[in-house]
Amino acid sequence: MISNSRRGRLLAVAAVAALALGATACQSDDKGTDTASGGGATQAAGPVTITLQTFGGGKNFGYKEAVDKWNAEHKDIQIKYDNLTDQFEQVYWPQMIQWLQSGAGAGDVVGIDEGGMGLAKAHPEWWADLGEFGLQNRKNDFAAWKWENGVTADGKLFGLGTDVGGMSLCYRRDLFEKAGLPGDREEVSKLWPTWDDFVAVGKKFQDKVKDTKFVDGTNTLYNVVLVQEAAKNGNVSYFDKDNNLIVDKNPAVKTAYDFAQKISQEGLTAKLRNFTPEWNTGMKKSQFATLGCPSWMLGAVSGDGGAGPDFKGKWDVAAVPGGGGNWGGSWLAVPKQSKHPKEAAQVLDYLTGKEAEVSVFNFAGNMPSNIQAQQDPAVQGAKNEYFNDAPVGEIFAKSASALQPVFLGVKHAQVKNAIESVVSAIDDGSVPYANGWKKLVDDAVKAAG
Repeated sequence: MISNSRRGRLLAVAAVAALALGATACQSDDKGTDTASGGGATQAAGPVTITLQTFGGGKNFGYKEAVDKWNAEHKDIQIKYDNLTDQFEQVYWPQMIQWLQSGAGAGDVVGIDEGGMGLAKAHPEWWADLGEFGLQNRKNDFAAWKWENGVTADGKLFGLGTDVGGMSLCYRRDLFEKAGLPGDREEVSKLWPTWDDFVAVGKKFQDKVKDTKFVDGTNTLYNVVLVQEAAKNGNVSYFDKDNNLIVDKNPAVKTAYDFAQKISQEGLTAKLRNFTPEWNTGMKKSQFATLGCPSWMLGAVSGDGGAGPDFKGKWDVAAVPGGGGNWGGSWLAVPKQSKHPKEAAQVLDYLTGKEAEVSVFNFAGNMPSNIQAQQDPAVQGAKNEYFNDAPVGEIFAKSASALQPVFLGVKHAQVKNAIESVVSAIDDGSVPYANGWKKLVDDAVKAAG
């Protein structure tokens, strides 16, 4: 039998290979006609095609409606939208790094998760300077921290923000009612002011509902607790602000790990690693009833790759135990290898503008990082029909302006992937609980190089 963590690694390897083959095929097909891959031949007569590459499950970056609108209105520049994979750390970012280093394969506009921004900032040679195309004038559209994360080590603007995380907890209200628990989101929020209360509720749920686990797995809630604890410990997690690895010295990491081990030992998890095919299937088969939900997670749940349309109205959104926190958020950048950087910058400018970010929020639930979009009545007053008309605008907009981002080091993505593999492995039994913390620290050291 292949364990869940081992299966995930095999799938990641296969996915990286598939991405590489896809890029090669794209370059071959484009020869002499288009430069959609960013590394192809000279554009022939006709519209310029700008390839947008992103990642994520469900509704991913939520760009479908925004891209359709652009393409209908701009016949001279067409966007080819490729969402390459669900998995950022395991698949998308390692392959993107290879393309950026080799100078071929990356799209004209690419998405970067917060975990990759430390490395991206450290390599100005990979990116077009957006200031050359007038995008320096966008500075007031973003919180200072979101803007500064898009500036390279030598002061060049290379990325603009798409979304921010915020935090909530998604739950299956129908299954809660089946367990004799309240279904109303305000009453549910009152059940768990602390994580100890959350575990106690989980035990009550598990006593009543035998064929569904309380939470999806260890990883999702590990990340929620980690960002909450990091905010209490200088807003750092795996690296200090001098890029020194501090996994074994930062109490935030140990607290999050201990909580993950606790919910696993209590038998509350479905032993599923987030953003894997098994996790997606688990939603469709009602294998778990709760998961940590930054705003972007709503699209992962409601999309066809997640629970899908059959569960509309059965999911809801409640407050997260322990207060807020910021997990996630991404940026868009233009690789220097793009043959059409001016047009790519126009597309990037549009996708990070107020109109497009409001569209993304309404379509996928991703909370805008654009301040004007955050303040738009369509966002502030938004309700999510899929999540039983939860007032998601009120829930996420309230916290967006006060978010305190966690510092992420140059090798955050690599260390995060190594650590989450261990956090999953203690849950599926491939790493004994007694050995978990030491292995986590040892694997983090190896990943940090």
